[in-house]
Amino acid sequence: MKTSATFSILFWADLSRANGNQASIYARITVNGKRATISLKRKTLINDWDVHKNRVRGTNQKARILNSYLDETYSHLFKCYSDLKTEHKYITAQAIKARYLGEDDMHRTVMDIIDYHNEDMAGKLKWGTQKNYFTTQKYISRFLLKSFKTSDVYLRELDYHFIIKFEKYLRGYVPEDHQKRMENNTVMKHIARLRKLINLARKLGWIERDPFINFKSKYIKNERGFLSLEELQEIESKTFTIPRMELVRDLFVFSCYTSLSYIDVIHLTSDNICIGIDGELWIYYNREKTTKPIRIPLLPKALQIIEKYRSNRKSIAQGGVFPRISNQKLNSYLKEIADVCGIKKNLTFHIARHTFATTVTLSNGMPIETVSKLLGHSRISTTQIYAKVIERKVSDDMQILRGQFKKMENNPLSKTASKNL
Repeated sequence: MKTSATFSILFWADLSRANGNQASIYARITVNGKRATISLKRKTLINDWDVHKNRVRGTNQKARILNSYLDETYSHLFKCYSDLKTEHKYITAQAIKARYLGEDDMHRTVMDIIDYHNEDMAGKLKWGTQKNYFTTQKYISRFLLKSFKTSDVYLRELDYHFIIKFEKYLRGYVPEDHQKRMENNTVMKHIARLRKLINLARKLGWIERDPFINFKSKYIKNERGFLSLEELQEIESKTFTIPRMELVRDLFVFSCYTSLSYIDVIHLTSDNICIGIDGELWIYYNREKTTKPIRIPLLPKALQIIEKYRSNRKSIAQGGVFPRISNQKLNSYLKEIADVCGIKKNLTFHIARHTFATTVTLSNGMPIETVSKLLGHSRISTTQIYAKVIERKVSDDMQILRGQFKKMENNPLSKTASKNL
């Protein structure tokens, strides 16, 4: 495909709009008869401008500096034209102007793609997910200032060295509010978000080379924390005299018997409690995180907690099943509950969901396919993570198998059959 038939660069002084005997100098790019004008932010006296040579007259220092700047500008504009031609881009006067001013895709920066993503995803991503991208953005900014002494870099400058340097920075970063460094998986999640941003830039055509091509994420598989039956019963049976502690305990236990996350519990309304296919009460709800519809039959203990707050003034005023409390306060109070109940585990609200998957369902023989459905997982492999950590269930199953073998050994007919084989 032919990119251009004609191309020219012309410098001119706008003598008709001269102010105080001084005229502004412009560069005019022409491609196939179409023009684009660039202000060079320079001025010259009207009498000093040579309209034939398109340069400043004279040999004094001021004239030499200005003419030298015009020569450099000419070379820069010609290089922009040549680069576009080498890249097999469609060449126009506006395209050359954009390349010269650093406004085309070749001059897109890391902060450009972050801003584009934040603007494009506003209203599309859940706040929890969007907040994580803001945190990653904060670390990228700090990394650029510390490692490159700049607030931004061109996307085209990113390479494998940049990625591993960012990884090293994250691993060594010590937050101001505490002395604990990031764990491996937290570092990998920040890098994964940067990777998604770069992939978006590639789709937009802002970057051609993938700086992550040789980078491999190194996640460490951690066992999911959950409460044993004894620990769960200890929390359930504990009497709390402080209302906020009792509320936090009830919300946590409710989640243990429904699998709902914090945000789903807080947003639950009476409209979500419906009669199910079996004539019993079910939760009909679209998960906040994935918007995926879930249907959960209510177990007796969950129903008891709903009934307990049916007449609560605060929950009625807020239009929810339960009074609202922030996730930060809730998790803080859960630490106190763990201390009071003698539980050594790092108790967070998310552990309730894990407890539902392990102690409440899988450990009691519920098929993993059903548990996966109740949790709202898209893939059963996600649910299998929980199944791997239930040593008690494995022990129980092996005990059943041992019993079956003992029965076979004590059965005379089985012994006779095995001799005949």
